[in-house]
Amino acid sequence: MIRVLLAEDQGMMRGALALLLNLEDDFEVVGQVAAGDRILPAALELRPDVAVLDIELPGRSGLDAAADLHAALPDCKVLIVTTFGRPGYLRRAMEAGASGFLVKDGPVEDLSAAIRRVLAGERVVDPELATAALSAGPSPLTPRECDVLSAAADGSTISDIAGRLHLSESTVRNYLSAAIGKTGARNRIEAVRAARHNGWL
Repeated sequence: MIRVLLAEDQGMMRGALALLLNLEDDFEVVGQVAAGDRILPAALELRPDVAVLDIELPGRSGLDAAADLHAALPDCKVLIVTTFGRPGYLRRAMEAGASGFLVKDGPVEDLSAAIRRVLAGERVVDPELATAALSAGPSPLTPRECDVLSAAADGSTISDIAGRLHLSESTVRNYLSAAIGKTGARNRIEAVRAARHNGWL
């Protein structure tokens, strides 16, 4: 049996996926979690063969959780399944050690096949998204610029961001200015929007 852990914050979607996967003769959904910070503890306890993770989760993103799993349980394959088919997300998922990346609008048979394929050691990536990711190139933002942009997303002041990230206010301004320039935005709100749209944040 292929032991599967599901991480999806929408209860109806999570339940439907579990139901459909359990109909497969060779699958057993051994765990379901609704938050990203529950993924690693559940995986350490349940020892799944494959973790199927959404990206947008409360507590911790599926991309961060994928990196946690890759480090702590390298034998557990990670398959990202998301509504947001963004090139930057795909690149980040692969860098985090994910073995596959699918968008949710595909047929459920694709998910079953993808789980079997990643367990067999293959990489499974939505073909249209792979093409888009190759043409988009890597994120132009440094990790610190991403940190500052993420902190600015809720409308925090320069002073608030500086305090939260333990930086000087002038350093925060410099990072924001660089991020605005690299995203081709007119202000930090547009920069956050552009970075999110491309999957860089």
